[in-house]
Amino acid sequence: MSLVRILTALAAVLVALVLQVTVFPYVAWHGIVPNLVLLVVVAAALTRGAQFAAVLGFGAGVVLDLAPPADHVAGQWALALVVVGYVAGRMQQEVRPSATAVVATVAASSFIGTSAFALAGMLLGQASFDVTGLLGVIVVAVVWDVLLTPFVLPPLMGMFRRLQDERVAA
Repeated sequence: MSLVRILTALAAVLVALVLQVTVFPYVAWHGIVPNLVLLVVVAAALTRGAQFAAVLGFGAGVVLDLAPPADHVAGQWALALVVVGYVAGRMQQEVRPSATAVVATVAASSFIGTSAFALAGMLLGQASFDVTGLLGVIVVAVVWDVLLTPFVLPPLMGMFRRLQDERVAA
């Protein structure tokens, strides 16, 4: 894998992270913001496959775990985004997935990622909330991520496709 592809993927993660922790808290709904970093991992999964997305998900998750105002055990987002990258990458069946398939993959990935993060927190004894509250958080997170999908995923998928095309051409 070329250095340009790695740096471009990391730049996408860092831009998403900065927007997620600086801009989107001002539009949070019940304290929940869209997970732009998760959307970057899903875009990578749909264009580059499960292995690339799982590795990117781990790196993106570690960065998200360490970014302020993190109030959880480091590694929770890393675990969740590895799972998201792998599962979304396995959904990559077509060369160009349909819009419906992309939205469904984002919804499933958001559900899986948020659930894995919350369950890891519960297992580590961090979270003390009921199942109803957890389901409410998951539903809001899925709605946020699905609403941003048409604006975020097409440019990201195009970027990852161009990076993949460069690999084939080289």
